[in-house]
Amino acid sequence: MAAVAENAIGSDDQFIHRRSSPITAAGDVSPVSFSPRSDSKSEFQSDVRKLVDLLSKLNPSAKEFFPSSYSPDGQLQKSPLSDFNGAFKDLADNGSANYRRKRNNFNQGRRRLNGRSLRAQREDSIRRTVYVSDIDQHVTEERLAALFINCGQVVDCRVCGDPHSVLRFAFIEFADEQGARAALNLGGTMLGYYPVRVLPSKTAILPVNPTFLPRSEDEREMCARTVYCTNIDKKVTQNDVKVFFESICGEVSRLRLLGDNVHSTRIAFVEFALAESAIIALNCSGMILGGLPVRVSPSKTPVRPRLPRTTVH
Repeated sequence: MAAVAENAIGSDDQFIHRRSSPITAAGDVSPVSFSPRSDSKSEFQSDVRKLVDLLSKLNPSAKEFFPSSYSPDGQLQKSPLSDFNGAFKDLADNGSANYRRKRNNFNQGRRRLNGRSLRAQREDSIRRTVYVSDIDQHVTEERLAALFINCGQVVDCRVCGDPHSVLRFAFIEFADEQGARAALNLGGTMLGYYPVRVLPSKTAILPVNPTFLPRSEDEREMCARTVYCTNIDKKVTQNDVKVFFESICGEVSRLRLLGDNVHSTRIAFVEFALAESAIIALNCSGMILGGLPVRVSPSKTPVRPRLPRTTVH
């Protein structure tokens, strides 16, 4: 900067010298002395020298002379504004796809996390569950749970029909693993007319939606008269199911046949007029209904009557 100022002094001298020697009409150069111009020139040169002296005292390495984006290694650092501009450019180039991709990646991570936690919960539930087989058909879930109550707190007890045997099997879930380990010692205990077998379970009990569980004593009595049927052929109609069970077990008071476009089979809830008919229906597990062997188990939920739809005027 000081050098620039010194060069300015030299160039100014040349300019002043050229202007201070006017050319006469004859073409000769006649030196003319202008004392006011000389004074202004001296003044100008004095000011410039003072400026040069002032600039020479400044430290060119001071941080005031460096922009905030400059780094010691000589590279320019990106400012937050430039990052924002880059992100805006990506958004402008790719539309909203770039944002959607980032958002989807986040959702995938969240789904992976949820999947891991659900898997961990399922594995924990399996460790707390035992599989009980060779259960007498007259043994109820309440009686089976009472056998294992001394092992620990029973969270759930699910008796299922066995299509390959007149006997049934069940899954019993405890509140902790200690209860499940203690339950293994009850293998061989006589329950009804048969000794039960108790093994560690390989599957967890599928939870029931709490809104479907019985809400009153009347609904609990309805559950005792109801069976849950799976593996029903899709070609079978509701009337076919009713005729099948009434011909073997007794009068059917209410029946609900359910299915969807995803599963290859259907399910049904069959409520009988008598609880004895529901016990007989458990023996139908494994019988052919349509083209498939039906599986029959005690129902955890009552078959509630459908509410009439209200029309909006």
